Amino acid sequence: MTSSAKLPMPRPLHELDGVHDFLDDVRLRPGMYVRGRSILHLQSILYGYSVACEIHGAPAVTDFEHFGPFSEWLWPRLGMEYSSAVGWAVEIERAAEAAGIQPLDMFFDLLDEFRAGRDDAAPKAV
Repeated sequence: MTSSAKLPMPRPLHELDGVHDFLDDVRLRPGMYVRGRSILHLQSILYGYSVACEIHGAPAVTDFEHFGPFSEWLWPRLGMEYSSAVGWAVEIERAAEAAGIQPLDMFFDLLDEFRAGRDDAAPKAV
């Protein structure tokens, strides 16, 4: 199948300005970054990002840590009274399965909602 419309190309990593820019590129080409479109693999990538930032003394957005801002925002959004010990990726997988949609697609929909409510996490205008 061919298409006359080309997908936007992900930017070189050195052009990205943080984890949210990276996630915008992952959304463009998820298979290029996330094996099997697995949200658990994405969670591992984001954890690795925060560890690398900490090791190298770089400022890092810690939104996606186990008990970080995204998780705390997510629990009530998914109708949960308490935080989950299994983490945000597993809970999104469960919710996506119940809704009959792909977990990675649900993650990006939720990410859009999360970022819309936060000025510091919103994508920067170019």
